[in-house]
Amino acid sequence: RQLATKILRGAPLPANIEKGIQTLSATDREEFYRLIQSHWVDPGQIVIGAKDIGALNSSLRQPPTIHNFEHWMMAADAGRYMVDDILTKVDRAAMHSSLETRVPLLDHRVVELSWKIPLNMKINNGIGKWILREVLARHVPREYFERPKKGFSVPLSHWLRGPLRDWAESLLDEQRLLNEGYFSPKAVRAAWAAHLSGKRDYSRKLWAILMFQAWLEIQ
Repeated sequence: RQLATKILRGAPLPANIEKGIQTLSATDREEFYRLIQSHWVDPGQIVIGAKDIGALNSSLRQPPTIHNFEHWMMAADAGRYMVDDILTKVDRAAMHSSLETRVPLLDHRVVELSWKIPLNMKINNGIGKWILREVLARHVPREYFERPKKGFSVPLSHWLRGPLRDWAESLLDEQRLLNEGYFSPKAVRAAWAAHLSGKRDYSRKLWAILMFQAWLEIQ
């Protein structure tokens, strides 16, 4: 009922709901995975010259041939998202503070064992990480971990409409985008306007562009 009310009022939808709606256009499993991972349904509308999504996907490292779709996505995440995003950011943030981080669950023996475990012990009746939850329950009361996940996100949406607005506006200036020739000024400005209006939360989509723009500025 609350979701229906939000839709009728034109209020921003939760990110996971928008992402779910975004995947409805998928024609096969690979496309479904790409839509889950991508901020933009069609990156070709944002990045100039990136119209052939098939060619873009083929340039990425391909996961091994796996017939089970859930395992296929796990392999794809391990070979792309984990390596090029999560682990990279953790390493850079830690080393910036002179910290040595470790990822014990990525010990090759643990990884090799995990791939031998049947899927129903990883996802059981819709519950993910099932085998880890069961092991943890031997040592920790379930009420400590059977609850909604809490991340480490910052109020980026609010910051872009507030203290970071002028900074973002300068990087997303229409003439600047046109002169640089990397992003479609019309599409980027439309997303920026929608975000500022409060009708949509495009902070994650815009942040990727802003980071590129900030990097480009110091080159």
